[in-house]
Amino acid sequence: MTQSFATPILRFGIIADPQYAAIEPHVGMDRYYANSLAKLGDAIEVFNGEDLSFVMTLGDIIDRDFASFDDILPVYEELKHENLFLLGNHDFSVAPEHLAHVSARVGLSAPHYSFVRHGWRFIVLNGNEVSTFAPPEGHPHREIAAAKLAELRAAGAINANPWNAMASDEQFAWLAAEIEAARAANERVIVMNHYPVYPPNEHDCWDRERIIELLSTQDHVAAYFNGHNHVGNYGAVNGCHFVNFKGMVDTEAENAFAIVEIWPDRITIRGFGREDDRTLALRA
Repeated sequence: MTQSFATPILRFGIIADPQYAAIEPHVGMDRYYANSLAKLGDAIEVFNGEDLSFVMTLGDIIDRDFASFDDILPVYEELKHENLFLLGNHDFSVAPEHLAHVSARVGLSAPHYSFVRHGWRFIVLNGNEVSTFAPPEGHPHREIAAAKLAELRAAGAINANPWNAMASDEQFAWLAAEIEAARAANERVIVMNHYPVYPPNEHDCWDRERIIELLSTQDHVAAYFNGHNHVGNYGAVNGCHFVNFKGMVDTEAENAFAIVEIWPDRITIRGFGREDDRTLALRA
């Protein structure tokens, strides 16, 4: 007899790219930085009216300046649910002396981590690990990043841009081990990162191919959620869903955030404002 579910297994909230700063808007890019405080407050009001396991912000909490955290983080304190972060490229648009303190400023004991809720493992990546902007000056990851960027540019890669980045080989090995541990524990997986990997786009992380290969060949990996590309995007490979959520900072007044519901056979995304509604079938 098939078990009937009247309510989802779990629900959680998603925010992408608030990118707050106390500066004038860049109208040509549709960036209304200061308006994100009010938009975030409105999203939190909606989240507080729902039964959620947690709320995840998919990076770019701020646009620039370490002091911007002092304005936006208190808004999150109104959230009644567990508040989780991963970091984006703009979170490191701070003075060099603050680079090593960004993770701690938003309460992260480690920039990549995992957690389990109701038989689902959420794997949270640090997509900025190998980059030309996030590691402290003189860190070997900066040299590796410069070489990778040069290699991609020489190959004419669409994502050969300095605002992108990638995980280290060590972090990628950790991701693979987490996915294997989830299989052993009979857990399904959602991976979260700031950077997209699919469909091909100029905002994709530099190691997109190996991430797609790993996730699409593991049938218990359901989805990959990201921000960074503010217009949003969606694609699927072998039944693994790649969802790019839209940026909150875009547009003067219209918001963008989502509530995700996990059911036994599907994931549904309830979009608010500019964010799209989606139904994602799970691989058998």
